[in-house]
Amino acid sequence: MKMKMKIKIKIKILLLITLLIITSCASKKKYIYFNSSKIENKQLNNFDPKLKTGDLLLINVYSSNLETSIPFNLPALNSNIRAGYTNGISANPGYLINQNGDIDFPFLGKINLLNLNTIEASDLIKSKLDPYLSNPLINIQIQNFKVTVLGEVKNPGTFQIPNERVTITEVLGLAGDLTINGLRNNITLIRDNNGFKKEIILDLTSKDIFNSEYYYLAQNDVVYVQPNQAKINSSTMSTSYGMFISVATLLITTINVLTK
Repeated sequence: MKMKMKIKIKIKILLLITLLIITSCASKKKYIYFNSSKIENKQLNNFDPKLKTGDLLLINVYSSNLETSIPFNLPALNSNIRAGYTNGISANPGYLINQNGDIDFPFLGKINLLNLNTIEASDLIKSKLDPYLSNPLINIQIQNFKVTVLGEVKNPGTFQIPNERVTITEVLGLAGDLTINGLRNNITLIRDNNGFKKEIILDLTSKDIFNSEYYYLAQNDVVYVQPNQAKINSSTMSTSYGMFISVATLLITTINVLTK
């Protein structure tokens, strides 16, 4: 009897240890995106968006003589370009900034626009068009200005921004706001600038967010809302539940066999 009692105690201890291992084996890293070391970057963007490699530009040239400006414009496929906040990227033609920061403009050839804002780029192109057009007017828009929202929001996705000006609160609104399980004080922003990346943590529970240099988002920003501990625990339990049942069943069967 004493031997059977000792076996029961050992098996119960083994069962308890197994249970503890199973419930603690799910790591937080399995449930949080971008869960790695911080992405360092020495370059910072401010609100005024700078043109980057990969940007697709819509450039319209106007002058007092419409006919003379036609050769300097690409044919438009759609008159309703970027009319609002949308998912996806416009299929309209444009000027793609290549890896060297150049666009290939009609008659003018290559023009480097890297790290200029749209006003500076317009002034540069205008100066190059002055010999051909009388007082030309240049309008530039970034066609693929988009931000991506992932994680604990109601409608995650990639959103195209029509006016190149969007805040962290606005884009979370476009994504349907945070779910009840989203961490409000630990929003991850991933910013890319010509191949350089940086990870920034934003706190929506603090009013300081309105003074942050990252309150306004840049093109191609990624916003990730991390789950709170309750959501992580829930996911952990659901993932390990089946394993626990299997192991528990095996141990109970073993107990019954050894104690008969």
